[in-house]
Amino acid sequence: MSISRQVRDLVRRKANFACEFCGVTETDAGGELTIDHFQPKVKGGTDSLGNLIYCCNRCNLYKLDYFPASADGPVLWNPGQEPFSTHFIELDDGRLHPLTPTGAFTINRLRLNRQPLIAYRLRNQQRKEDNRLLAQYREMLRLQRELNNQLSALAEQQQQLLEEQQLLLRLLLG
Repeated sequence: MSISRQVRDLVRRKANFACEFCGVTETDAGGELTIDHFQPKVKGGTDSLGNLIYCCNRCNLYKLDYFPASADGPVLWNPGQEPFSTHFIELDDGRLHPLTPTGAFTINRLRLNRQPLIAYRLRNQQRKEDNRLLAQYREMLRLQRELNNQLSALAEQQQQLLEEQQLLLRLLLG
């Protein structure tokens, strides 16, 4: 495949440096992923940016040169054309559940519910939950600091009022 470095970088950025099928990032894979033709060149595909998919080696291996031979053949999800949420939902147990026949075919063809991907999704879910809790904790700390500042200001006001009260009492008792 003779894709220029410039086009390769465009495809990587478009994919946010992650497999467009399963979501595994370059960081998690330990390096750059592969560029695949959604419609293989041997089946009429081109090197156009719209036909290039950034994917991990496993998804590329399972996809092979698949493209429906006829209009009524099973269709593989094209991440460059439709959002993930059109065809899939991620369950709490890390598995993907298909919402459409395209989603079901894609899950089966690319083995998107293989154990390492389920573990990867579960780790991501846990990381998101940890980040959510951390953000809540930080907000609570911010609110606590704000409350402490308000309490300090109120204590100072109370001290001033007590001093004024003592002065008035001295004047009255005289």
